[in-house]
Amino acid sequence: MTTSGAPKTFLILHGFQNHRPEGHWQHWLAGELRARGHEVRYPQLPEPDAPVLGDWLTALEELGRRPDHAARPERGEFVVLAHSLSVLLWLRAGERRPNADRVLLVAPPSPPVTAGIPEIAAFAAGLDLGDVRLKAPTRLVYGDGDPYCPEGADVHYGTPLGMDVDRVPGGGHLTPDSGYGPWPSLLSWCENPLTRLTGNR
Repeated sequence: MTTSGAPKTFLILHGFQNHRPEGHWQHWLAGELRARGHEVRYPQLPEPDAPVLGDWLTALEELGRRPDHAARPERGEFVVLAHSLSVLLWLRAGERRPNADRVLLVAPPSPPVTAGIPEIAAFAAGLDLGDVRLKAPTRLVYGDGDPYCPEGADVHYGTPLGMDVDRVPGGGHLTPDSGYGPWPSLLSWCENPLTRLTGNR
């Protein structure tokens, strides 16, 4: 893992009903990272209002191809950031999961909440965390008071998977509705993995 200034490649994955709005921290982050010379992949995943797990898995596999270091040896880490439903996508991907250098999973919905929303229930169906093998260093960050994971994401994911965890007091679902457009500590983590994720105010 490098903390040097070498340009990195970032894959940013959105959640359910997300059309990459300008006010979202993911949109802000993509712009900030590009301005610093990094490569950013911030795709619109297929049918975000009625996502099909198989289609999202295919998109993840295609979008997650590592940079060609032979052609561009100056490229540094390949970093993945997934928010909300895309966290479940990442956990479900198995061997189709891209070979990242490090990963940040942000505000995943709980399995019971996901199962109770018909449009996305398939993302939770049959998810067995005992079968999940996270090869890259993976950080989980979640907010207190998240209506989509009221018990706390550490309970459902952090502890079972032994992940490094940051809890954001009052962060909710970590969306613009809870004040997460610009998020300075997240930008800092992107360039330095030793940074802890904190609130933005």
